[in-house]
Amino acid sequence: MSELADYQVFQTLSRSRAQLERSAAMGDGIAAAIWSNAHDATGYSTPGHHTIGCYLGGGLGTFRRDQPGLKGAPDKLCILPAEHQSAWVVNGELRFMHLYFDVEQFALSALRLLDKEPRELQLRERTFIDEPLQSARFRALTQLDWREPAERLLCSSLANAILDHSLLSHSGRRFDLQVKGGLAAHQRKGLIDYIEQHLDQPLSIDQLAQSVALSPYHFARMFSLSFGVAPHRYVLSRRLQRGAQLLRHSRLAVGEIALACGFASASHFSNRFRASFQATPGQYRLALVGHA
Repeated sequence: MSELADYQVFQTLSRSRAQLERSAAMGDGIAAAIWSNAHDATGYSTPGHHTIGCYLGGGLGTFRRDQPGLKGAPDKLCILPAEHQSAWVVNGELRFMHLYFDVEQFALSALRLLDKEPRELQLRERTFIDEPLQSARFRALTQLDWREPAERLLCSSLANAILDHSLLSHSGRRFDLQVKGGLAAHQRKGLIDYIEQHLDQPLSIDQLAQSVALSPYHFARMFSLSFGVAPHRYVLSRRLQRGAQLLRHSRLAVGEIALACGFASASHFSNRFRASFQATPGQYRLALVGHA
């Protein structure tokens, strides 16, 4: 349970009458949990991370206090953004699955899918919506063994697909926030292109700052404002994503992939990859190459 200590919704449920069936960290700021509950009341207040949930069984008497006319049901989905507040009443029995996403993972996905500044976007709050494809992905997740490395990688792939779909379908521009500072749009686009073209090379803060004619100090601050993550975190994420792509779509040896992604050695790449994906590059290739 300690691996989910940073997820407030998980911790709130742990202190309620809800019973945890199983949980796991999926890597890259994503975690999952399956719960059962009955005859309970709970609430969440600005948890600081995003939660996407799917009802697996029951829930016909479950509702939000501010929306008493809406009731849950199997396969209903809820999207609870990082800044949301809600209070819930559980009448009868309920079984559900939660996926927890940290805001950094949301930022990286927003940049990758929408090419927009993450701070300009917000995930829309949704209660008891019907999306058969998403609920099917949740159902598939429940059938996998989260403890087995290969199946956990499939879990991570499904979880990312759920986040991507939610971001594309249920996010929009923030109108309650006055955006100040940060990089200009052309600078951000230029940096993304520059980093992609130089992932096989060392990339220092000084080098990145020079590419947009800024001092290293101001560059680091403005980059974090616009990208939602620090420069080194973004570069590492892009290196690892390219490494994952090469593992899935090429026959290059792990050492060759490490060099192609800017890592000093195969061991350095493997250590970073394991920390992010919860599996070694070899385990990743065996588990997902057939699903490329």
